[in-house]
Amino acid sequence: MIGVGRPAAHAGTFYPADAASLGELVDRLLAAAGPRLPVLDSSRVVGAVLPHAGLAYSGPVAALGWAMIGAIRPATLVLAGTDHGGRTSGVAVWTGGAWSNPLGEVGSEAVLAERVAALGPPFRADDRAHLGEHSLEVQLPFIARACPRARIVALLVGHGYRAAPQPGSGRLGSLLSELRAAGERVLVMASTDFAHYPSDSVAREINRFMLEPMLRLDEAELGRREAELERRGTAGLVCGMCGVDPTRFTLAVARGMGATRGTLLGEATSADAEPRDTRRTVGYAAVVLH
Repeated sequence: MIGVGRPAAHAGTFYPADAASLGELVDRLLAAAGPRLPVLDSSRVVGAVLPHAGLAYSGPVAALGWAMIGAIRPATLVLAGTDHGGRTSGVAVWTGGAWSNPLGEVGSEAVLAERVAALGPPFRADDRAHLGEHSLEVQLPFIARACPRARIVALLVGHGYRAAPQPGSGRLGSLLSELRAAGERVLVMASTDFAHYPSDSVAREINRFMLEPMLRLDEAELGRREAELERRGTAGLVCGMCGVDPTRFTLAVARGMGATRGTLLGEATSADAEPRDTRRTVGYAAVVLH
């Protein structure tokens, strides 16, 4: 435990460093997202899968999820991040202080974080694994604006976490289900982008290919499809989902919380923000789990 909070590492790159500019951008994205949301029974929503690229690219899609989550007014958000740097092989639990961003601090729910770490392997307290990773940091401006009173439990799910069934997901799902049954407004969220660097048309095909099992909460099939994409050797393709591990983990946790399906709120590729660049793109999608 480093105990001094988690400083912003990507302000000025993935999102504006200036608080006024960032607040204006996030408010505009959330306002545009509201009219596009489907009508769902918010009491049944237990989680979401949202993108984490630069806000200029994935922000309009991520805002769909955060606009819906904001309407639920959760007290606690359990965030499962993508481990881009290979910092952990299990699930690293942040047990330190608040997370900083230009819009202020987002508090850490320390008591629940300690309970999650105490669930045992693959969970373990490891603050240092979170330093420098952007997948959860990029969510903070949305949390600060859409759910300013929420506190977070930050998890980093490693690339070695690909066994089926997902180890530990049942224990975490049961814990969060118990909290919800006691009246706690707790949601779980996975942070992932989709296809990395194929052409725009291929990225959109891969979005659909990976979304189908996600909407069925079928984490095993999602893993099989990621492996299939790796075998295909598609031109330019690095991965089908950079966060397939936290997404599979979150689908299993959400099912343990009572979710039975996912609903797609919206999808896009980076070419929607940069129409002149369709040769090397990244895919995005926002899904709520209920």
